[in-house]
Amino acid sequence: MLTFASPLCFIQLYCHYQRHRLCFLTLCNNKINDSQLVSSFSLRGLLLPAIHSLVSSGSPLGIDEAFLSSCKEVSKTLSLGSPAVFANAILVSVSPTAYDFAKHSLDEDKEAVVSAVAPLSIFYTRAAYDFYGTPSGALCIYKNGDAWPIRTGPESQRIIREARGVHGHPMQATWCELGEHVYTLLDDQGVRWTSIDPLAFAEAGKKTFSPLLIWIGVEPESLTYELANTAAEAITFLLTEAGFSGFEIGFRESVVTRSVAGPKMLSFDPFTDAVPEFRKPFTPALGLSIAPLKTPHFEGTGALYFHESKDSNRVLLLTCAHVVRPPLAHPHDTVLDRKTKRHPREQVIALGNSGYINALKSMMGAIGDLDHSIRDWQYVLDRLGKPKEGEPENTTEKRDEYLALVKKARKRVSEINKFHSETVKQWTIPDQRIIGEVLHAEPIDFNVAPHGFTSDWAIIELYDDKFDWDTFVGNKVYVGGNLSSLDYGKLMFPRPEDQANYKYPEDGLLQAFGVVQADEIYNPKHLDANGEHCLLVVKNGLATGTTTGRVMGMESFTRVYDEYGIKGTSMEIAVLPYGSMNGPFSAPGDSGSIILDRSGRILGMVTGGAGTASRTDVTYLTPYWWIEGEMKRHFPNSFLYEVVKKAVE
Repeated sequence: MLTFASPLCFIQLYCHYQRHRLCFLTLCNNKINDSQLVSSFSLRGLLLPAIHSLVSSGSPLGIDEAFLSSCKEVSKTLSLGSPAVFANAILVSVSPTAYDFAKHSLDEDKEAVVSAVAPLSIFYTRAAYDFYGTPSGALCIYKNGDAWPIRTGPESQRIIREARGVHGHPMQATWCELGEHVYTLLDDQGVRWTSIDPLAFAEAGKKTFSPLLIWIGVEPESLTYELANTAAEAITFLLTEAGFSGFEIGFRESVVTRSVAGPKMLSFDPFTDAVPEFRKPFTPALGLSIAPLKTPHFEGTGALYFHESKDSNRVLLLTCAHVVRPPLAHPHDTVLDRKTKRHPREQVIALGNSGYINALKSMMGAIGDLDHSIRDWQYVLDRLGKPKEGEPENTTEKRDEYLALVKKARKRVSEINKFHSETVKQWTIPDQRIIGEVLHAEPIDFNVAPHGFTSDWAIIELYDDKFDWDTFVGNKVYVGGNLSSLDYGKLMFPRPEDQANYKYPEDGLLQAFGVVQADEIYNPKHLDANGEHCLLVVKNGLATGTTTGRVMGMESFTRVYDEYGIKGTSMEIAVLPYGSMNGPFSAPGDSGSIILDRSGRILGMVTGGAGTASRTDVTYLTPYWWIEGEMKRHFPNSFLYEVVKKAVE
């Protein structure tokens, strides 16, 4: 990588690129430093749109040929579930809820998976079967109880399974106390556990088949089969002595993660915006990607907007403390309170490193996809030939249909390319994306009395001149993008009686209001497609966009270690993905996302998850009713930003 000793304009950079073909992202007056260098992202993909008016356009789409080539490459690298694919669902026949199960397969080039399965299968032959279908592809180290069904025969495939919450179990009322006994027992046995999730499993799309499973995550390569067996026997004895039966104990490897002067934030109106799915990351709609200016590689999501008080003009944004003050850069046990302005400013930007680059890549991937579709449709048009007098009516109709598709796609390419060019010009430098500063950050603490939750929240003061308050949408979560209105309705309102009065949120913006109280977490009123009780929820975050999930009915416990031993143990409210085909509910980078139930009531804020380092099986949240009480101790007169009604034109 090169650094620049003096400013270079876009034309100079382009010439430099033509000579060396090196990869850069951000520019600054003196050099490209570590906090600004976000990726070895192709320079041509970033800078050519900003200067393509200076060079000839050889592409039939009317955009620079080199930029189009980059778009095609990006299109190939994006997964089926990426925003770029969702953006074109209307033009290319791709299911917006499709999910890639190749990562679970032992028949493809997955050497790491094969090597992990082999030693486990020596002791537990169903290691690759019991939890197959979970987002992380979790392998089972050990499970007691009756063997779960598998398919047999040389051509048989493994059964895809999905985790489900458990509601109304006799153990539910005393689980918090029992759970503490369980993890104390694990500590005594020397098990380096990371998470304890009480749940059940079902075959994908069917009713739950398993009994209550105490699903215990352990640090990778830390638990032997023999110790797992011994620990399971001890837990079984403990719970049986407490008067319970009909449960099983299962172990899998799992880590708990805590992710984390320029233009104004853009307005957001999905109804009228030309490319709303690409515009959304640059707007203040909930799900806003944020990061500390000094460490933009630590990223997270904004949760909710507040007024400081009726007598104050300050607008505040709630998020996780570990997002704006990453523990690697700040001691986790220190408080920041900048109400008096004596503390140095810790500024926050919209879109950290990966947030910004992913926003650009999604646009480029969409252009690449559209170009591919246009070529396919043009092939059909070439076969149909030019209009002929007396040709069959269906031939004429088919030609008109494909001509309309090409015209629509070309227009969309032009709109995306224009927005990409504007974005590169105005948003590339992190300083251009500053939106506020940290006003208050609580020390990150675990097992906070009396409820045992994790304390991990912070307040950002937003800079007034960075927002267009006339178009500000307030506390609304965009539930579009990943999901069509039809898919959203089917997922969140799966029962015929629910659909009778269902109405998709206007413009895909779900208004946050009201609070889900503790009792409904444990005794939900919703029913899923199989008639089982559950609390259905939705969120929009930096890493995974819009996702739907189901809340577990019993609390989880998490354990985090550092190099010196135990760092913290906490009780968590957990969310599972809603269905095996929809991918994980969250991923690193979604911390701070607000979770709403299907009517818009606020459940809580994402603080972390358990699974592998890159794939999350279980998402953890701190309930909003608890966060609100903690906030009132420091901001007693704060209140949620008022409901913003769309102006009638």
